Amino acid sequence: MMAIRAFGVILFSLACAHILSGQETKAANPAAAPPNVLLLVHQEILPGRANDRQKLETNMSRACDRLEAPNVWIHLQSLTGPREALFFDPFNSFEHLEQAAASWNQFYASHPDLARVRDEIDALVGSERTVIAVRRDDAGYLTDNIDLSETRFLRILEIRLFPGHEGDFIESLRILADAYKKINADAPWLVYQVNLGMSSPAFLILMPMSELRQNDDLLSWKDNLMDAQGEEGLERLKQIARESFASTESNLYVVRPEMSHVSKEFAAEDADFWRHKSEPSAKPETKPVVNPAVKHSQQ
Repeated sequence: MMAIRAFGVILFSLACAHILSGQETKAANPAAAPPNVLLLVHQEILPGRANDRQKLETNMSRACDRLEAPNVWIHLQSLTGPREALFFDPFNSFEHLEQAAASWNQFYASHPDLARVRDEIDALVGSERTVIAVRRDDAGYLTDNIDLSETRFLRILEIRLFPGHEGDFIESLRILADAYKKINADAPWLVYQVNLGMSSPAFLILMPMSELRQNDDLLSWKDNLMDAQGEEGLERLKQIARESFASTESNLYVVRPEMSHVSKEFAAEDADFWRHKSEPSAKPETKPVVNPAVKHSQQ
């Protein structure tokens, strides 16, 4: 029974597409392409302190826009599951991540006022979980069409497998991708394999969405997908779920641009959404800081 539920979660989570009607696909923004290495920082905020933290994070984001901080991030807020903030930090490689961590130390040493703000933010965090994942280019669907700058909502499906079943899981995603192609679905999804921060083996399926109404045609579209898989493909998916899946969890997040820091190139297509329209009302007082913190407390 658990295997059928697990398969149902994946099918439901991925069934948030429209059917292509022959329209020309818009070229994706190269600056907003999905990263090779993804750093996700989950934070639960202390009760009653969400507004205080939002003000501090907004001021930090504005300051980083002015000062060209070492790396960019998208701030997400959970709509389902535990109430949490999620930092989505894209990197080209582990070397890039390492360089950013070192640069943040220098950045805070040069801007002790912002180091103090970071300390104030960290004091409002009740718990934190950091995950590093690597993109799997051999899985996913329409990944070249993904433009993260158009993302307003993000569905993240966490899948934990029993050891030794990574190959079976990738096979199941290829079966689903083939069914997507048969019905000309236009909803792309990405696959990342967790490298650090979760019990292995674990995968993340990311589904960026520009609007929630992409879910409205779920029921009729889901039937089309199951028909496209065929009886053999459907039975194979159920077998893989039964033998491979230890657990699954799917959650939905909304983008919070006021607490994000993205490049000008990333925001070029919709600067009104991504870029701050005004400076902070007051700059933090500059004071010397000993042992400056690192962004998100993880780098």
